[in-house]
Amino acid sequence: MAETANTFEVKVITPERVFYEGVASMIEFTTTEGDIGVYAHHIPLTTVLAPGVVTITEDEENKKTAGVYSGFAEIQGDKVTLLAEAAEWPDEIDVARAEAAEKRARERIEAKASDLDLVRAETALRKALVRKTLAGRER
Repeated sequence: MAETANTFEVKVITPERVFYEGVASMIEFTTTEGDIGVYAHHIPLTTVLAPGVVTITEDEENKKTAGVYSGFAEIQGDKVTLLAEAAEWPDEIDVARAEAAEKRARERIEAKASDLDLVRAETALRKALVRKTLAGRER
């Protein structure tokens, strides 16, 4: 798809790979401050990513969804770059592993041990829930 006045470049990069590179008319993702939707010519912004679903709308017929787990987002007028700790397409998710991770995280949180790193346990739970949410979706 050729870039137009209403589209912008999108890159999602993880330490292992360039996860996604293309042109979009909109991107939605989760930050530590909440969900954000970005169109072309958005004001410049750098923000912290939180575990969540990213939806990339290439055009009216083509939407891609993926899980993105922590990192940073840089928004410029003609480009959005997500630098993520990890990212995965729905068909890359191991549902049994996600369910086991959810169970472990819930058990840690409910046990309320004195040495519990609550933020880490809650992040693990959120990642597992994002994976389960995505598991039934198509790219």
